[in-house]
Amino acid sequence: MFEGLSLTHILLFLVILLLLFGAKRLPEIGGALGKSIGEFKRSMRDINTDLNAPPPLPPPSAPPAGSSQPSIPPSTDRRAN
Repeated sequence: MFEGLSLTHILLFLVILLLLFGAKRLPEIGGALGKSIGEFKRSMRDINTDLNAPPPLPPPSAPPAGSSQPSIPPSTDRRAN
């Protein structure tokens, strides 16, 4: 990831950040960046888990109240008559 960056490049980058934001703000920025990266990773893991999970089964339907047997709809097949 940092193949083209030497130690001099990284130190120069950190000095520029220190000059731009100041010593008080750098820990706050680093903490916020770390939390953002963690939340992003968690979201990506949840998305991958959701995509690989089988679809949920529909809940079983309950029979109508007061009936011990489920009602059977009348047949629309004309050949049975």
